[in-house]
Amino acid sequence: MLPRDGASTSAPTRGPRKRRRMSAEARRRIAEAQRKRWAAIRGESGTAPMKQQKPRRKLSAAGRKRIIEANRKRWAATRGTAAGAAGA
Repeated sequence: MLPRDGASTSAPTRGPRKRRRMSAEARRRIAEAQRKRWAAIRGESGTAPMKQQKPRRKLSAAGRKRIIEANRKRWAATRGTAAGAAGA
């Protein structure tokens, strides 16, 4: 609830904050440390290790046919129960 006397409940506001500045030397040290970390990850070779990609799996014609037949059977059963419910 707000006080009746009209006093504000929020903390007093301060002026705008000053931005902290980093020296060029500090930025240079940070950048060099980051380069060293990346070099360690890459194994000093200069290139990132590539992850071996698995070959894509292929579906055989017989497997595809079995899936299609199973879907047809499932849909026939679904339509059969829907037709039975609609007729009742």
